[in-house]
Amino acid sequence: MRRHGTGGRAWICGLGMIAVAGCMPDGILLTPVSTNRELVEETVIRERGLPSDKIAVIDVTGILMNAYEPQFFGQGEHPVSRLLEQLDKAERDGNVVAVVLRINSPGGSVTASELVYHEIVRFRKSTGKPVFAMMMDVAASGGYYVACACDEIWAYNSTVTGSIGVIAQFLDVSGTMQKIGMDAPAITSGPNKDAGSPFKSMTSEQRAIFQTIVDDMYEGFVAVVTSGRPGLTEEKVRELADGRVYTAGQALELGLIDHIGTIRDALAALKQRTGSKAVRVVTYRRPLEYRPNYYAQAPAAPNAGVDLNLIKLDVPGLTGLGTPQFLYLWAPGH
Repeated sequence: MRRHGTGGRAWICGLGMIAVAGCMPDGILLTPVSTNRELVEETVIRERGLPSDKIAVIDVTGILMNAYEPQFFGQGEHPVSRLLEQLDKAERDGNVVAVVLRINSPGGSVTASELVYHEIVRFRKSTGKPVFAMMMDVAASGGYYVACACDEIWAYNSTVTGSIGVIAQFLDVSGTMQKIGMDAPAITSGPNKDAGSPFKSMTSEQRAIFQTIVDDMYEGFVAVVTSGRPGLTEEKVRELADGRVYTAGQALELGLIDHIGTIRDALAALKQRTGSKAVRVVTYRRPLEYRPNYYAQAPAAPNAGVDLNLIKLDVPGLTGLGTPQFLYLWAPGH
């Protein structure tokens, strides 16, 4: 009887498993893959003719962090770094006449929101190229902060935006620890060195300290909105900036956004503004990231735990027992 070697048995088992699963491929294609990780341009819309003008669509999605995105294996991208890389690519390309900043974010850390905001402002000033914000599901708190850096703000009719304000969330488990007989003493150089620790209740003095920080950051948010929305007075912005969210219709009526429409409407408005007869709409991606059109985007980090309806929010680095974070973030119930 003919015997199969170890390699032969492996091939037979592999083919058997595929056959049982009912997913026998038509063939196997071996394709060389480049290890170059630089962003590459991909055309998602090409209008008739041979247009040389381009409009770049750049995404601002998920929780805005000034840190690498968490992943199961290794670390993901740094969202601020990737955004800057895309803006630089659009800036160097003389054929890119405008940018659509597609925002789908409930916000994030104060610093990350500020970094993204200033990079967009810098891009507009250095290039003269218009940037339109296109809000998707949610563009709240830090997401709205970023939108205020753009020439115009567009939103879908179903978009939720606003939530102008700051939150610093703390955890106090001292009562539970007392019940189970545990303690976590800290040796400090001053009475406020461990302010915000989850292992002790916050004093009124410490609460006042953190409130002054939140108030100071709130003033920065109000200044950004007042600057980005010249039709609104500072007094009106303060009236609107109580932390609540608004529907797109409410935001339009209040002057927080400019238009309600689709991304195609925003593209048409940009063409008119730049005088382009026809354009190519492009995105920037890493090699092996496939985007068939401008609605497609890379999936969120596996353990980011973000739900766009904000029922669930569990982001390493922004929650937990670590360092308290000051956030431009809409996270009700968290």
